[in-house]
Amino acid sequence: MAQPSYDIGKIDDVIHGRLRLGVMAYLANAEVADFNELKAVLDVTQGNLSVQLRKLEDAAYVTIEKGYLGRKPRTQVRITPQGRKAFAAYLEALGRVIGPQT
Repeated sequence: MAQPSYDIGKIDDVIHGRLRLGVMAYLANAEVADFNELKAVLDVTQGNLSVQLRKLEDAAYVTIEKGYLGRKPRTQVRITPQGRKAFAAYLEALGRVIGPQT
């Protein structure tokens, strides 16, 4: 049986954080999510989510759009094409490190 590749250097540190991984996994399926939706789904505080989203935004993996729905402030987070590509590469790299599961 072939040994997995343990090249952990290919695992993207920006995505690898638990909360950032959760955001990317959710957005990979949902495409776009409201801030409060992410906060509820991931069961995190507003401050923690804000910090982690900023890191993903700085890496150009997500865009953050602020606006209003009527008079109510609304923040939406959307995965970018670069973010989608980085997430796919992350999953591939992680799969190579883990190797086939039996």
